[in-house]
Formats: sequence, C-alpha cells, structure tokens
Amino acid sequence: MNSSSPSVVYRLDPARVRGEFLRLLPISLFVVAFGTAFGLAAVQKGILPLEATLMSALVFAGASQFAALELWGDQVALLPLMAITFAINSRHILMGASLYPMLRDMPTPRRYGLLLVLTDANWAISAQDYQNGRRNLEVILGGGMVLWLAWLIGTLLGVYFGGMLAHPEQFGLDMVLGCFLLAMALGGRKNPRVLLAWIVAAVAAMAAYWWLPPHTHVVVGALAGGVVGFFWLERKTDEH
Repeated sequence: MNSSSPSVVYRLDPARVRGEFLRLLPISLFVVAFGTAFGLAAVQKGILPLEATLMSALVFAGASQFAALELWGDQVALLPLMAITFAINSRHILMGASLYPMLRDMPTPRRYGLLLVLTDANWAISAQDYQNGRRNLEVILGGGMVLWLAWLIGTLLGVYFGGMLAHPEQFGLDMVLGCFLLAMALGGRKNPRVLLAWIVAAVAAMAAYWWLPPHTHVVVGALAGGVVGFFWLERKTDEH
C-alpha cells in the first residue's frame, strides 16, 4: 500500500465524545481531590485565588503546577521553573507521537486544539484502543474535558475550602491514577513488545529517581520507553 495515498479525514462523533465524557467521569472525581490539594497549597504559598484558578484553567498540568509551587516565592527563578516544567511534561512529546497515526487525519487547527486537553488518563485509553484496532480520539476530547473541569472545580474548592482535604494521600487517592495507568498498560492485547517498552521505561525511571537529579526520572523513563517503541516500529517497517 502506498504510504503517500490520501487518508480519510478523521471526524469526531459528538455522541461518542459525550460517551467518553461519561466514561472518565469516575476518574475525574479523584482529579477533583488533587485539584483541591493544589488550590490549598497555592493559597498557602501566597498565590491569590484568582491566580491559582487561572493557572489551573490555562496550564492544566497538575504535576507541573505542584512543582511550580516549590519554586514560588517573592522572587521566582524563571529558568529553573521552565526547565522543571519541560522535564515533567516531556512525556507529552511521546504521547502525542503515539497518537499521530490518528491525528494526521485531522485538520491542523483541530489537531492542536484536541491536544490541549491531552492527559495521561485519556491518552492511555486512546492508545489501548488503537492497539486493539479501534481509532478513538473522542476520548481525548470528551475525557479531557471532564478531567479539565474536574481539575478546575477542585482548584476552586481548594482555594476556598481546601482545609477539608489538605492531604489526599491519607485516603490512598495518590495511588488511583497510577493503578489506572497500570491497568491500561497491561490490558488489551498481550503484545510482548508493548510490555517490554513499559518495563524498560519503568526500570529506567526508577533508576533515575534514585540516582539522578529530581524530576529527571520522567524524561529518562519516557526516552527509554520511546527508544524501544522506535526500534519496534522501525523493525515492523523493514519487515513490510
């Protein structure tokens, strides 16, 4: 098959978008809890409620926002803040690349608009569905919207009522998303190469967490898993 042949434009199905919105609604309840913790931590750092709310609405990157609070003060070190934010979110480079076979069939403005609400959770579902032969970008939009709303609502609760949930890890909420992503990694088709990529990424990330500077484990894990995926795709291309 000629790889340069035109492909069918991917059109989002509104009914499926609504369905994926509801599909990720249970996960969004835990996102509310973490948003509450962020809102509380932000006001404790001296950030105004409106500023914290705007950060969640416009940035929408939980781990990076928490990391930014660690550097927050009367004088903010801009370059370290940018470096940490890039390191934590560098995984989105590979996440976006993994979705490219579907994204390339969308007009460019819609493609980048869709990626504004890309998260670990909705990416994991979309990637698993793609491995199983189903193209599902509706979960990026529908799932991303419910998670964005949950993060925003949680931030609002945190800046005004955060004292009621200052430490969500006491309830085990810090493990929910990790367990969810683990289930996504091990679900679907039991392809040994996919499992190998996850294992290599996990081992590399843990090694970097122990022996390298803070936050570099995110980059190391993503690159290690990406290298496995790259050579896997190259080998499949050579075989064809």
